[in-house]
Amino acid sequence: MNDKIENIDKIVQHWLDSADNNQETMSHLVDSKDYSWALFLGHLVIEKTLKALYVKRLQKHAIFSHDLLRLARQIDLEISEEFEEWLDKITTFNLNARYDNYKQDFYQLCTKDFADTWLERIDIIRLWLRNQL
Repeated sequence: MNDKIENIDKIVQHWLDSADNNQETMSHLVDSKDYSWALFLGHLVIEKTLKALYVKRLQKHAIFSHDLLRLARQIDLEISEEFEEWLDKITTFNLNARYDNYKQDFYQLCTKDFADTWLERIDIIRLWLRNQL
């Protein structure tokens, strides 16, 4: 089976547009102090940006994964140890915001200071990834 796809630029733009929409919604959630869901959307912003880069570099559809570090490794990004640690942590926001057995603990963790720190890191990684395109 050939995994190569056509319309690479269109698919890349789809992922980036979707990430931008999530970024905007994330900002609204921060404004309403809904930090746990803002961080969940921050995860999606990074995931979709990585998938745009995946499609651009590998010329095939992105794998079905929410694991940000796995996606980064699949596309052979030269990534610092610090960014690897950040991607691992941001990946947890996907699970912690979605599943009931994690939600309460995550909600308690998501203070304004915690969210501000991680939202800043999400933006740093997002911009770095966009520059890789």
